[in-house]
Amino acid sequence: MKKKSKDTLAEDALINEVSEEVKNDQMKQLWNKYGLFVIIFVALALTVAVSFETFKSWINKKNEEISNAYAVAVSLQIQGRTEESLKIFETISQKSNLYSDIAKLQMANIYLEQEKNDKAIEILEFLSQGKGDNEQMQEIAILKLAGLKLEAGSPAEEIKHLLSPLIQSDGRNYTVAHELLAMLAIRDKNFNEAKQEYEYILASANSSDTLKSRAQDMITILEDQE
Repeated sequence: MKKKSKDTLAEDALINEVSEEVKNDQMKQLWNKYGLFVIIFVALALTVAVSFETFKSWINKKNEEISNAYAVAVSLQIQGRTEESLKIFETISQKSNLYSDIAKLQMANIYLEQEKNDKAIEILEFLSQGKGDNEQMQEIAILKLAGLKLEAGSPAEEIKHLLSPLIQSDGRNYTVAHELLAMLAIRDKNFNEAKQEYEYILASANSSDTLKSRAQDMITILEDQE
């Protein structure tokens, strides 16, 4: 009887251990699938390049020279001629106006492509602290910087503090900030907190249908981890 009891306990312990390993594997797959997606979205898709047409809509005829220079710089960047592109963006960035902030973001993107993260982070920190001339560029810099810090494993409080202005404003980037916070919570295995962040996304009128669908999927997955 005692032997059977010991065997049962050993079996239970083994089952618990295997279950925990399976759960950890599932969370690893979850992070690899969705964490990478969010980081790429913030670090690349959101800020990879302000399109030339959008840029043109922000300017008037007297700034045509700067807009043409920006278009050339973007074209060079696409062609992989990054050093030439950087020089033009550097010239544009010295202007104290909207163009300066856009050029700085593009420079940060190039530095990240070159794996010169320190230079990129220096630029993003400058913009994220509101030292630029445009609030929209500041918000994009905050999201990009938060994505990089998340990927690098920076402390949770540091990332939360960085994103707090966007969370409090309930503006256009509110939902993206909440998705980053959700991924942060998943990284740190705070699954209830992650669910709460996704619930904010579902409740927000600013959330796209795609984002809401992804949030609902994530809530379902997280519930399976409980």
